[in-house]
Amino acid sequence: MKRYEGLFILNTAGKEESIKEAIDKISAEIAAAGGKVETVQKMDKKTFARVADKKYSTGFYVNFVFEGAPAIVAQLRHRFATNEDVFRALFTLAPAPKPAAA
Repeated sequence: MKRYEGLFILNTAGKEESIKEAIDKISAEIAAAGGKVETVQKMDKKTFARVADKKYSTGFYVNFVFEGAPAIVAQLRHRFATNEDVFRALFTLAPAPKPAAA
């Protein structure tokens, strides 16, 4: 099992009240693929530096740290590519957790 970090940019166009539901759906998708979510860090809504499509000029950023087999990343990329709530998803290896100081 490896630790991964997933940065998700959620499509918030007119749906800012449904951010919690989108986060719950992402957590459920990770669990369904065989992963275990460790932490969820909600960030703010940010304006994009470069706007490729005028419909999407802002997004809500959420960072997930989860454990899973190496094949889980390919499954999640495929699942979130068709998810309308997720504008972008980026997966990287997460650093090892730091031991607690005594």
